[in-house]
Amino acid sequence: MVRRGAGIIAVSLHDVEPATFERCALIRDWLDDLGVDRVTLLVIPAPDLHPFHDRRPDLAEWLEERSRAGDAVAQHGFQHRQLRSGRGRRRGEFVGLDGDETRRAVLAGRRVLKLAGVQPRGFVAPGYAYTNALRETLATTFDWWAGIGRLHRADRTSTRAPALTLGTSSAVKRWTSPAVVRLGARMSGDLLRLDLHPADLDHTRCVGAVESVLRGARHRSAVTYDQLAGATSH
Repeated sequence: MVRRGAGIIAVSLHDVEPATFERCALIRDWLDDLGVDRVTLLVIPAPDLHPFHDRRPDLAEWLEERSRAGDAVAQHGFQHRQLRSGRGRRRGEFVGLDGDETRRAVLAGRRVLKLAGVQPRGFVAPGYAYTNALRETLATTFDWWAGIGRLHRADRTSTRAPALTLGTSSAVKRWTSPAVVRLGARMSGDLLRLDLHPADLDHTRCVGAVESVLRGARHRSAVTYDQLAGATSH
């Protein structure tokens, strides 16, 4: 149970997979240096339809080590692909799938993680793109799932948890999002939730924003989403 009112920070590291493994390990060490001793690692089970542990057995070993050290591992979609609509717009991995297709994809990803020795309690959809079919599947499969603004539990309760996220997909986002994250951190209440992606470390302004936020949050206790899911609902 997480004590509300104690001042907590929940950091998640997205897009953990073979192609990003070295960068993710570097970010995780960097977070330790900045005083964050608990992180939620969001693992893509089968990028390009290949089980992640077949390509990088050392990634599975690292996840096991991180779990023993106190981190949580959550499922991050199935293969994290982004499809394009007829108008060329990107849509989330589960958008457009029916209930059976959604359930098959979620359960296939969970099997991959379990075969790698990972027992995920939670799920985060790529791009926070949830559908009704996905929510229904998650309610019977995981203890929790996280959206951009709340952390939801299988018992239908939820905790308000707005995520601060850096944007790196365009020059405008790389310029503006660090300032937004800094401001959001200053305005956060009892809970500060911070999303990180492997690409964030490629941009000086993003790195500086994260360091500033985490130095200002040293009085907070770091928690995982697994721990946050045990907190009282709000």
